[in-house]
Amino acid sequence: MTKGADHFDLEGFLPYLLNQAAEATSRAFQAVYRDRYGMTRTQWRVLAHLGQFGAMTARDICARSHIEKTKVSRAVAALEGDGMLGRTPSPEDGRAEILSLTEKGRAAYADLGELAKAHDRALRGVVGQEASAKLDEVLQRLIDTT
Repeated sequence: MTKGADHFDLEGFLPYLLNQAAEATSRAFQAVYRDRYGMTRTQWRVLAHLGQFGAMTARDICARSHIEKTKVSRAVAALEGDGMLGRTPSPEDGRAEILSLTEKGRAAYADLGELAKAHDRALRGVVGQEASAKLDEVLQRLIDTT
């Protein structure tokens, strides 16, 4: 296939590159939460959001994480089944439930949080301190403009 000036290059398409980088950098850590706690990626992300930001609704998690509602619902049910989170009715909205981590969930979050920090340090070590800081800035700029 010839590549002219008007040729679309998927491998140079920024959203594709960002997705590939996210997948590659997440894969090793995915093995950690899967092997230690039997969690899926969505379960880890729900646990991490509740651990980081405190009690919230599933809708709040969807908005913050950009995960679709059905995936969050399944993850919440699985985490609840594993004793990692609990639900209480929302005082503001009778249809919503406030999700919060249980003691077991907080312990898992603390454990995985330490391992996540070590994973992050290793990735940043590959990139280097200066490039890592610049990458943070560039990614935040992309997040803020979309």
